[in-house]
Amino acid sequence: MASWTFVPAAGAVLADLGADVLKIEHPDAPDPQRGFVGTGYENAKVNKSFMMEMTNRGKRSVAINIATEDGRELLYRLVETADVFLTNFLPAARKKLHIDVADIRARNPRIVYARGSGYGPKGADADAAGYDGTAYLARGSVAHSLKAPGEEWPLAGTAAVGDLPGAMTIAGSILGGLYHRERTGEAPVVDVSLLSVAMWAMAPGIVATAMLGLDDMPRPRREENANPISIYYQSADRRFVKLSMFESDRFFAPLCEALGAAEVAQDPRFSSSKARSEHRAECVAALDEVFGRYPLEELAKRLGSQKGAWGVVQTPLEMHDDPQAEANGYFGDVRDEEGNEYRLVGSPVQYDEEPTGELRPGPDHGQHTDEVLAELGLDWDTIVAHKVSGAIL
Repeated sequence: MASWTFVPAAGAVLADLGADVLKIEHPDAPDPQRGFVGTGYENAKVNKSFMMEMTNRGKRSVAINIATEDGRELLYRLVETADVFLTNFLPAARKKLHIDVADIRARNPRIVYARGSGYGPKGADADAAGYDGTAYLARGSVAHSLKAPGEEWPLAGTAAVGDLPGAMTIAGSILGGLYHRERTGEAPVVDVSLLSVAMWAMAPGIVATAMLGLDDMPRPRREENANPISIYYQSADRRFVKLSMFESDRFFAPLCEALGAAEVAQDPRFSSSKARSEHRAECVAALDEVFGRYPLEELAKRLGSQKGAWGVVQTPLEMHDDPQAEANGYFGDVRDEEGNEYRLVGSPVQYDEEPTGELRPGPDHGQHTDEVLAELGLDWDTIVAHKVSGAIL
């Protein structure tokens, strides 16, 4: 019972792993993210909500109005068959709708009850709405910590930049909860918040500022970096590469040689990591000139001939042609019942070097309501009666 991205995406990960995931939606007010179909994308090749597909692939949608007695009883009957109850409903809503821990455990004491929230289950903000932009990027210090040096405005972020790592955290925590239940017989309540995920992502800076007595973590400008081979450089055709060569004395000379600039390594100002740090602006300027000699294709060949770590800054569309992504099966091709074909990014975890499973399209609103209720043993006359009463779609 969850909407938007953070918590539903955890269900998608579990569906990738083979779980039978039921997405419970209100008959008249489904997941609001369904309304994102094609918005602002006049040239869309597939008229589907890419966010709905990413976060709800492989599930079955059951439309139940749990505000009605009959609808709530149907939900409870589904709960009796389940291993996990996953929700992002906040405490007041869970209490009002009778889906809090005690309500669900009354029908299935062995169920792992998992909650995703903006700010955690305790404290003054436990019932506050929290989204990726507010709880993760803003309050979790991510937007501040990742803004460019000299920038006044925080980092804008991109869609689901905190939601999807958070979803993986929830999915992994659920697996841990199931394992705990199998080992001890006790089913835990699992909690993950966007704030906690952000704090984990930003932990080095959060810990260091207090430990080292800093008001903020230093963010030097590019030319002020103490290690000139741990920054971005631009090619002749205005593409970017990132160097992450932390063992500077090991990699500097081979890098310069690979770039056809052995003379840069021989310059006394750049003869050691200490010297390069002291003359960092001059070293960066020298390497700027060298990198600017080559278009990206030639630059990549030269960088590939040495052992220091580097990477091309790619666009999202370029990821579709990334040979490593292809070789490792990080994409899944999906075909829905209408014949639409599109690619989704799979869950990042693999077992035995294989993707977790075939990716399947997300469900239409209430698509599987009749099917799932029939599996519960309801006959067609009973299902129709629930439709007439408004308990189901």
